[in-house]
Parts: sequence; structure tokens; C-alpha cells
Amino acid sequence: MAMKRCLRSLAAFECVLAILLLSRGQAAQPTQWGPKGAGGGGALFAPSFNPFNAGELYVACDMSEVFRSTNFGAGWITSDFGQIQGGRNAIMQFTSDPKVIYCVDYSGDLITPTKSVDGGATWHQLAGDPTGGGAYALFADSGSTNRIIVSDYSNLYWSTNGGSSFASKYSAAAGLYVAGAFFDGTNIYVGTSAGLLVSTDNGNTFALSSVGGIPAGQVMVSFAGAKQGTAKRFFCVIWSSADVFPGLYVESSYTSYAGTYSLDWGQGNWTLRNSGIPAGYNPAFVAMAQNDISTAYVAGQQSTIDYPILYKTINGGTNWQNSLLITNNLNVFTGWAGASGDRDWSYGAGALGLAVAPNDSSKVAYTDLGFAHVSTNGGAFWKQVYVNVADQNATNAVTPKGKFYHSIGLENTSCWGVTWSDSNHIVAGYSDIKGIISADGGNTWGFGYTGHNQNSMYRCVKHPVTGVLYAGTSSIHDMYQSTHLTDATIDGGAGLVLFSSNQGVTWQTLYNAGHPVIWVATDPNNANRLYASVIHSTAGGIYVSSNIQNGAASTWSKLANPPRTEGHPFNMHVLNDGILVCTYSGRRTTTAFTASSGVFVSTNAGTSWIDRSHTNMSYWTKDLVIDPNDATQNTWYVGVFSGWGGAPNGLGGLYRTTNRGVSWTRLNSLDRVTSCTINPLNANELYLTTETQGLWGSTNITAGSPSFFQVTSYPFRQPERIFFNPYKLSEMWVTSFGNGIKVASTVSAGSSLPGTLKVDASSLKLNGSVSLVLQQGTPGAAYAVWASTNMTNWTSIGTNNVGVNGAVQFSDTNAGGFGRRFYRSQGL
Repeated sequence: MAMKRCLRSLAAFECVLAILLLSRGQAAQPTQWGPKGAGGGGALFAPSFNPFNAGELYVACDMSEVFRSTNFGAGWITSDFGQIQGGRNAIMQFTSDPKVIYCVDYSGDLITPTKSVDGGATWHQLAGDPTGGGAYALFADSGSTNRIIVSDYSNLYWSTNGGSSFASKYSAAAGLYVAGAFFDGTNIYVGTSAGLLVSTDNGNTFALSSVGGIPAGQVMVSFAGAKQGTAKRFFCVIWSSADVFPGLYVESSYTSYAGTYSLDWGQGNWTLRNSGIPAGYNPAFVAMAQNDISTAYVAGQQSTIDYPILYKTINGGTNWQNSLLITNNLNVFTGWAGASGDRDWSYGAGALGLAVAPNDSSKVAYTDLGFAHVSTNGGAFWKQVYVNVADQNATNAVTPKGKFYHSIGLENTSCWGVTWSDSNHIVAGYSDIKGIISADGGNTWGFGYTGHNQNSMYRCVKHPVTGVLYAGTSSIHDMYQSTHLTDATIDGGAGLVLFSSNQGVTWQTLYNAGHPVIWVATDPNNANRLYASVIHSTAGGIYVSSNIQNGAASTWSKLANPPRTEGHPFNMHVLNDGILVCTYSGRRTTTAFTASSGVFVSTNAGTSWIDRSHTNMSYWTKDLVIDPNDATQNTWYVGVFSGWGGAPNGLGGLYRTTNRGVSWTRLNSLDRVTSCTINPLNANELYLTTETQGLWGSTNITAGSPSFFQVTSYPFRQPERIFFNPYKLSEMWVTSFGNGIKVASTVSAGSSLPGTLKVDASSLKLNGSVSLVLQQGTPGAAYAVWASTNMTNWTSIGTNNVGVNGAVQFSDTNAGGFGRRFYRSQGL
């Protein structure tokens, strides 16, 4: 009988009977966050060294992070997005005072010059910003605290008072690309697409140098300088002028490379310095220490294969030698990417940033489309700085596949969801790196799986009866973000529904949808039924199979299209009473959103749908979350984004219904809310995610007008979804659009979670029921108890269970037939 199997499995830890006592006031707002993941995988730019601290290194990301390390890349922290956000040109500019730093800030829709006077802890926009939020470059004098250069698309500006005011010094109507700057007291040198701008009067005037040597039609894309004694030497990388403009994407134009040049100031013209750099090896960056005129580095990409290149000269450019020996990882300690690794060198491809410590030419860093690498010995050896150094792989050896790694905080990829197969085995779905798995409860992660080769895994669910994992995948990344809303950017994509019977190690195709699959959902009323949200302008919609037990032989059919929709389905849920509810998300033409989004309900298995959308949901609806504390499943929360580029676009925020969408209440005015989750340890506590305003919470969500607060300890601007570890409910996991996974505790230090489970043989009945005792209740208090098989859908099994002598007792007469049964109790 079922309970005999359950009793036997309980002793073998194969069947879970978990009691969760939820007491008011027990949970605490998270204050410290730790990274989870394999590290790296996304584009990194703008490396920079702090000359006052040899171990302090910064890199920026196009997903908005500014990462900071104080131990030369052994560990990283994400800077508070409310203070500064990163981008391609967010290069830290250090001055004569270690507390005064300048940078370009990419917060919001503006790119502004900004300043810190406390060593980077806080940042403030420059009061005299001459660019109006359109800054392209910023360079500061390392010998002063007040002298800075800022440029917008066409103009070069100069400040001598720390950015309180600026004066325009040079203009180029066709666009002025600033490749770098070198300060030498009253003399200032700025490499630009117009030529070398020089000031010899402390910045009062700038003029183009008459120094020749660079052929017509070729301009600087990178510029660096150094001084020893009275000698000054400059290097520049030259590209075709057609490919150099403010805001250029380096990775699109490596083949524009035309040469590397040096100039000994006052000693003649620019001299071509290509000796040792093979044809087809195309630098994009040059970097030097400011006190070493002999040593310089260039970095870029091979033209015939997307591999990085990095060359070094120690004789002023007379010849160059290959410094980054990637064949067989000859002089590189790799992480999971490298020759023959989980990703080869082509994943990171060419350099996107290069830096040398300002006062030490032996310390070098470069970044690319996936990773960061550093050298502390002048490029003799390189090491990765995106996984724990204890996990990195030896030089002169192939990088192993399927190895597991500890994160060190350099998480710069988009994670959509986390699924626990059991307490140790976890699957995390990502964009671009496809997904990662853990076999030790999330301590280490890797790519040790087969069968999943799509760019993105958007949704993975565990079947509540069989334990099989089902996943929706796509060749198109970043779905329903601002860059993937049009049919033109989505219709060409492919997608599969995958399944795994061994905890994510091996994936097989359940259904080739032919188009991106963004969601899968099981049916609590039919163990053989699965739903999938498939995206396409004409073929998109909700698909269903009722024979998934047949694996790859399963058959699928498309449900009717809900009214107004145009092929962009998103969330799908099956309620306990068989009602279907789904969301459709944003769709744009080239000019505006279409009113084809919202919340839809079907009472006849998808034959027809009822539009249950609030007016503001018609344009860009995101996640729909069913309140796990409402046994009737009448209470739903929905995240809504506001739109742009044409009215009407609706008002964003978090919306709630208590009658299955018949009416809605807008609970807050946050511009764009993605998702939310209720804390399983506190029914009054909800956390929600936003597009650019970070993580938010409420501790009175059940109130008619709940209040909300920003979780200021969470540093990233765009969390995506919130998950509570089903095997450790005090552990909150937050995925994000570009910052991987972060984990925090919702229980204060020193407190203990109640819920001791007291079980003996007499309490496990053999007639399909179970009677259990939950200890540590409050004597004389009333409790409600719920049961679940999947930690998502909960069924009430009694209320007003009175704690007697500190114990909560209850019986579940419907426990038979379940391989896993969860219980929770909360004081009323």
C-alpha cells in the first residue's frame, strides 16, 4: 500500500514529509547576498587598476554592473546600482587623491560624467555636465583632482574645477571619437578620430598636432602614453575612419585594423610598429603604464577565427611578441572556458577592454565577450578571474568539460529560473550559456549535462509525481525584454521542450516546437499532461500534450488563441479545479506596442478564453503568480511593465485580484514589475522584481493597501524572479537579467526556524492517511495547516488546529499515493 512505501522511503530519505511552522515576525529582510553560479559568460568592458592599491581592479558590464575586486580578481562585489551603473566606457579614472575618482555612469537612459569623493562608495553626477546626459568618454588627470576631459558626440570639454563647470575646447560636426588621453602637467595630449589634440597651456587651448605619419582615411581607435624622465612616448591603434565613431561596437569591426603606431614626442612623425603582429591579427586596444615608455600591450581578435590576441613590446614597439598563448592554454590558467573546455576561446572572442596598472607595467587585465583575465608578471602567465582560483585549470593542458566551479561574484549573465530536483541537484536556466547544474546544493556549478544545446533555457519544472524535469528552451535570448518584442526579432527562432529523468544530467527532446518555448506547466489533475508556451506571430500560442509519458513520441496540439493576442504567450498555470490561466506578454511593431497582452482564463480546457486583463495589462504583461496561501486559488498577483513609443502603453506596477481576474487592484506605482513571490515563512511578506528599480518587498501584502520598501542590500537593478529553497525555506534565491543568481537569508542571525517534526511508526497509518505532530507551537494558539506535493500548489487540510502544550497535531486522510508530501502550518 501507499503508506507502507512511504514509511519505508522515509527511513531511506526518498520520501519527504516536511512540516513548516510559520510564525509571525520570524522572517527578516535579507541584508547580505552571496553569488551562486559558474561565473562569467557575459560581455565585460573597461578594466581599470587603482594605482593606490595594487589589488584593486574594476570591470564594467553592458548589463549595468560595475564589478570591483580588492584582491586582484580573487573575489568580486557588484557596486550598488543606485550609485553607479556600468557600460562600455565606464573606465575608472583615478586622480592624485585615492578618494577622488571619476567615471562615466550609465544609470537610466542617460550617460553622465560622475564623481566619487569617498573612494567609490558613493557617486554624484557632475554639476556642470556639459553633455546633457550624452557623455561618450571621460579622462582625468592622475596628477590632480580637478582636471578632467569629457566628450559628447561632437565636442571635447575641459574642466579645471572637478566638473563644477566646463568649457568647450574642440568640435567635430561629423563626430569626435576620443581614443585616450595623457596628462603631463601643463601639457595635455588627447588621441581622437580628428587627430592628436594638444594643449601646452594647461588646457586653455587645444589644437590638432601637425605631426604626420598616419595615412589618410585611418584614425585612432585607441591611444596611450607614458613618460620616463623627459622622454614621452605615445602608442595608438589605427582603424579605417569609416568604422570609428562615438559609440562604436569594437566587436563588429576588428578587421578595420590598419596598424599600430608609436610617436616619440618632439622626435618626428608617427612610426608604424607592426613587426611581430601577424597579418589577420587585429588589435583594437593599446595600453601602457604611465611610467614605462618601453612596455606596451595591444589586444584584439584574429580575423579568421574568433579568438583573442594579446601582444607585448618591451622595446618601444620595435617588435611585438605573442603574450596570450591560447593553443592548448599554454600560459593561461583557465576557468570553464578555454581550449577544449565547456566553451572554447571563440566564446569570449576578441578583447573588449585592456588595462595596465598606471604605475606597474607588469600588471595587466583584458576583458572580452565572456570573461576577464589578468597577469601579474608582464604577461608571462595569465589567469582567469571569474571562478575560484582553487578550481581553475592548469596551464599547458586542455580545459576539462563538465567540471564544477565556485562563483567568486563575477556573475554577468541572465538567469531566468532555478529548479530543485532534490536538496542537492539544482538546474538553473540562463540566456547565452544555456544553463548550469549543481550537484551539491548550489555550492558549485557546471555544464556537466548533455542534450540541451539551445541558447536559452527559460523555464524548468519538476513533475510533482514522477520527478521528471521538463524545460522550455529557445535559440533566441532575452525574450520579452526591450530588445525582443517584435515579430522580426523572434519569428526566426527555434525552440524545444526537453525532459530529463536524471536530475538534469541528460536532456532529451520531448517536443520540437519549431519556435521559441518560454514556459512549461504541469497539470495537477493529469500526470500525463504538459502545457508549453510557444512564441511565433502566426503559430504561437499555448500547446498541450496529454501523453508525455511517451517521451519523444508524445503528441501535441495547439489550444485556441485568446482574444486580442498575437502569438506572444508567456506564463501558463493549471488550477486545482482544472481552470487554465495564462499571460501574454509584450509585442511591438516598429513604432508602438500592440494591445495583444494580458491575462486570460479558460474554463473549457482551452477551447475558448475569457479576457481577464486590467486595462493596463493590454500592452506588456509579465509573470502571474498564484497566492499559495489562498486554498481557493482566487488570489493572483501580476507584474506589469509600462511601454514606450506611442500611447497608450498602460501603467506598470504590481496588480492583485481576489476573484480570478474579474477585478484588479494596482498595489504600487513601480514603473515595471516582472514577478513576485510570497515568503513561505511569512504569508504577509512578499518580494517583487523590477526592470531598473531593483528588488522590493512588503511585510503587509495581505492588507488592502500594502506598503512597499526597496531591499537596498540587493545591489543589482534588474532582478528577475525570486525562489525560496524548498529544502531550506529561509534561503531566498534571486535570479536576474544580467547578474546571475544571488542568495540571502530571511532569518536573522541567531534565530532558529521552528518546525521540529516528531514522527514515530504509530503516527504513519497504513490506510492512506498520516497523523503527525508539529512541535514548538504556541500553547493555546490556533493554527491552519496546508499540504502540497510540489511546494507550489497548497491544499488546506484543516484550520483552527489548536496548539496544546506547545504541539500542533493534525491528520491528513488523503496522504496515500504520494511519493512526496509537504506540510506547513501558520498561526492564525
